[in-house]
Amino acid sequence: MLNVPNKTGSRGLAPTLVLALGTFAVGTDAFVVAGFLPDLAASLDVTEGTAGQSVTVFAVAYALSSPVLATVAARVPRRALLVTALVVLGLANLGSALAPSFPVLVVSRVLAAAGAAAYTPGAGAVAAVLVRPELRARALAVVVGGLTVATALGVPLGDLAGERLGWRYALGAVAVACLAVAAGVYAIMPVLPGAPRVPLRARLDVLRRPAVTAILPLTVLGMAGSYTVYAYSVPALRAVGVEGTAGMLFLYGLGAVLGNLAAGYATDRWGAHRVLPVAYLVMAVSLGLLAWMAAAGTAVGTGVGTVALVGVLVLAWGASSWCQTPPQQHRLIAASPGEAPLVVSLNSSAIYAGIGAGTLLGGLTLPSGAALTYATGAALAAAALLFALATRSAGGAPE
Repeated sequence: MLNVPNKTGSRGLAPTLVLALGTFAVGTDAFVVAGFLPDLAASLDVTEGTAGQSVTVFAVAYALSSPVLATVAARVPRRALLVTALVVLGLANLGSALAPSFPVLVVSRVLAAAGAAAYTPGAGAVAAVLVRPELRARALAVVVGGLTVATALGVPLGDLAGERLGWRYALGAVAVACLAVAAGVYAIMPVLPGAPRVPLRARLDVLRRPAVTAILPLTVLGMAGSYTVYAYSVPALRAVGVEGTAGMLFLYGLGAVLGNLAAGYATDRWGAHRVLPVAYLVMAVSLGLLAWMAAAGTAVGTGVGTVALVGVLVLAWGASSWCQTPPQQHRLIAASPGEAPLVVSLNSSAIYAGIGAGTLLGGLTLPSGAALTYATGAALAAAALLFALATRSAGGAPE
C-alpha cells in the first residue's frame, strides 16, 4: 500500500475532489461515443453494431493493461503517474478525432484505454489512503463520482457537440479537457511516493484469495448487465419511443451521480452486502420494463406519459449501474487491506471487462431488436443479484 506522509493530506474528503476531475475526463472519454454512435458509423462506413465495438476494444484493452501498468509504474510517484496518464489520454483522443478509418480509430482507442487504465485505479488507491478509514467508501464514491458526472454532463454535452459540430469535434473537445485536467492535477495534487515494485505474478497471487475471487466476478456481471444497452442508447431509446437522446443520457448520468454518492454513504452506514442486492434488483426491473416497452412497440404509445416513464426507468438504470462500484471497492479493500492499490486496479479491470462483455452482447443482440438487448441486460442484472446474495459474506459482511 502507498506510504503517504502525514503532511500531504488533510485526512478529509477535500483532496479527493481534484482526483475526481481526472476521472471526469476519463469517464467522458470512455462513454462519449454512445452519444454520436450512428454519426460515427456513417462517417467511417461501418454498421452501428461494428462502431459500438470501439467501446468493446477500449474496455478490453483497459481490462488487460490495468494490472500490467500497475506493475510497470509501481515506483513512479503518484502525481507524475496521474499527469502522464491524462496526457496520453488527451493525445489518444486527438488521434481518434483525426482517424481516417475505423481501424485507425480502434488503435487510438487502445492507446486511450492505456491512459485511462493507468489513471483510474491510481486515483482510487490514492483517495483511499488520503482520508480517515471511516470516510473511505465516501472518498471512493467521490473519485468514482467523476465517472458518473461524466455520464451526466460529459456524455450529453458530447452528444450535443456531435450533433452541432460533428463527432470529430466532440472527441477533440475531450482531448483538450484531458490535457487541461492534467495541468490542474499537476498544479494542485501533493507529491506522493510510488509503491514498492511487485512482480506481476506476485500481484496476481491475490486472485487466489477466496474473498477476492468471490467479489471480482460480481463486478464483471453487474457492469455487463448495464452496458449491454448503454453503448447503443440511441437506437435502444428509439425503440421505446424516444428520439432525442441528450435528455435521456443526462437522466442516466444524473441517476449515476445520485446512485454513486448514495452508495458511498449507505456502504459506510449499513454495509456493502445490503447495498448491492438493492442495486441489482433495481437494474433488473428497470431494464426488464424497458424490454417490455420495446417489445410492445407502438402499443405503449409515444406520448408524454411514455417519455416520462422511460425517463424514470433510465434514471433508475443509471443509479443502479454506478451504485455498485463503491461497495465493491470497499469489499475488496476490506478483503485485502495491505494491497489496496492492486485490488482497486483489479476491480477497474473487472469494470471494463464487464463493459466490454456487455457491449459485445449488445452488438450481437441489437440486429434482432432492442427488446432482446434490454432483456439480455435485465437477465445479467438478475444473475448479478443472485451472485451478490450467494457471496454476501465476502469482504467482511456478516453471514
